[in-house]
Amino acid sequence: MRRLIVGKNDAGQRLDKFISKAVKGLPKSLLYKDIRTKRIKVNGARAKENQILALGDEITLFIRDEFFDSPERDDHALAHIKPKLSIVYEDENILLLNKRPGVLVHEDTAGGENTLILHVKAYLYGKGEYDPDIEQSFAPALCNRIDRNTGGIVIAAKNAEALRIMNEKIRENEISKFYLCAVKGKMPRRADELRGYLKKDSDANMVQIFDRPFAGAKTIITRYRVLGENGGNSLLEVELVTGRTHQIRAHMAHIGHPLLGDGKYGVNRDERGKGYKHQALYAVRLRFDFQSEAGALSYLKGKEFSIDENEVWFLRDFIK
Repeated sequence: MRRLIVGKNDAGQRLDKFISKAVKGLPKSLLYKDIRTKRIKVNGARAKENQILALGDEITLFIRDEFFDSPERDDHALAHIKPKLSIVYEDENILLLNKRPGVLVHEDTAGGENTLILHVKAYLYGKGEYDPDIEQSFAPALCNRIDRNTGGIVIAAKNAEALRIMNEKIRENEISKFYLCAVKGKMPRRADELRGYLKKDSDANMVQIFDRPFAGAKTIITRYRVLGENGGNSLLEVELVTGRTHQIRAHMAHIGHPLLGDGKYGVNRDERGKGYKHQALYAVRLRFDFQSEAGALSYLKGKEFSIDENEVWFLRDFIK
């Protein structure tokens, strides 16, 4: 029999979600059976799988010890990682990071330590703000993702409340995100709002854009304004009104202006010799446009953060 006490980063979630993270070795089929048969209780009483946990709740688990030994737990290596982070902003709840092109945000099938989230965990572990041996169900997490070869601002949450609020604000489009990109050709207008309909092909890790809606398609809205032109190409500031997979890359290619260096949605053969080895895209600025209650993150409302434009490698071709 084991006892788990619900901590600050555990409270506010369903019992089944908490157990699945706190006891990773317990199969889900057994988890729900153990709740039904009262082998998992909350405060000594029968519990329900959707019961919301409160700070200080005591969970008793009459399950085999082997389920607590999870092979997935690899955070013990954090002490041996020297974190390499470019921090744009930090407070007690969040980190804003300048992710460099070439860095993965999360681990892929090849593994390795060059992932942004692992370096975030190592950084907070070194500061004493995160200890995987104490946390039962929470680990620092990234709130938004950027493609491996795209650079720019990524939001990391240091605690469960910040993660919940930030994910909600992103879902409700209350965070404005602005990118710089270089595209082929001259734009037909100096500024425009583009609307399209996106279909994702997960197997190919690509998306397609269409001009008319259809069943299963997701609406996308992309705003742009031209900042400069050089050699028949254009520098744009793009605002993502919606944030879908590969939205900027696919939307610009769809209207005939693929990003320089983008070999997935365009042909980058001509640009590789000019230093464009991957798509010319950088998330340079974000603004917290909270419209509803933001709880512990209310102090961020209206604040804007940006990175130094010297970080944007392709600007060299448009600055005279």
